[in-house]
Amino acid sequence: MTSATDAPLPAVTRLIATDLDGTLLRDDKTLSARTVAALVAAEEAGIEVFFVTGRPARWMDVVSDHVQGHGLAICANGAVVTDLRADRELLTVRPLDREDALHVVHTLRDAAPGTSFAIELTTGINYEPSYPPFHLDPGAAVAVAEKLLYEDVPGEGAPVLKLLAHHTEMPPDAFLALARTTAGDRASVTRSSPSALLEVSGLGVSKATTLAACCAERGISAAEVVAFGDMPNDVEMLGWAGASYAMGNAHPAALAAASGRTVTNEEDGVAVVIERILATR
Repeated sequence: MTSATDAPLPAVTRLIATDLDGTLLRDDKTLSARTVAALVAAEEAGIEVFFVTGRPARWMDVVSDHVQGHGLAICANGAVVTDLRADRELLTVRPLDREDALHVVHTLRDAAPGTSFAIELTTGINYEPSYPPFHLDPGAAVAVAEKLLYEDVPGEGAPVLKLLAHHTEMPPDAFLALARTTAGDRASVTRSSPSALLEVSGLGVSKATTLAACCAERGISAAEVVAFGDMPNDVEMLGWAGASYAMGNAHPAALAAASGRTVTNEEDGVAVVIERILATR
């Protein structure tokens, strides 16, 4: 792996795709002045910047003031494309089928007893009584996953964006490997948390596939994209982009997938590379 100072850049960079937590954001969930300046400079140079995150659209306040003309972000690990300038309007939704979600619930209950679940919908999040509560989402419904996923009229419920599975004892990577082995034929399974918290999306849904679709709409090829990430949910995106950088604080899987490495999120690793891109133009 090469470093931020010597990794090859695309001949032409037309789009920067960056994860948020652990990547663009510092550990206190803020953007540094240096990073804000780099984002503005990139857009002014004609390079689009896409935020590509596991966060739901309603948790995008941390960067909503820093989008430029297009205002778009890819959220929920690719399940949603949202317009941050239009009251978080959901432009594209790639849902997880409720039957597939139920299959994953039953499979993980058998394979990893003690797993608890939450369901991320287009309308908010609901979770089981034993699931760690979301303090950012007051008013969520609390019930067993099977009840939360049940529909009186099939197809009439709000689209499911992600199923979240939490385990209090299993090592995070072991939990991810188990879920992919036992349920990976019905859904896409990844993780972005340091704890044993899995994120389950529709089969084939990832940051990479949705980013590829957004780029195709703009006539931008993978070779013209520079991507940044730090966790397993970034791996496909890092592998797809023409040039990609894992953060200095990245998970080993992200480091292995990226073509380059930059410094940590606390050291403004994304800004370091953007500044280099702009200096070569």
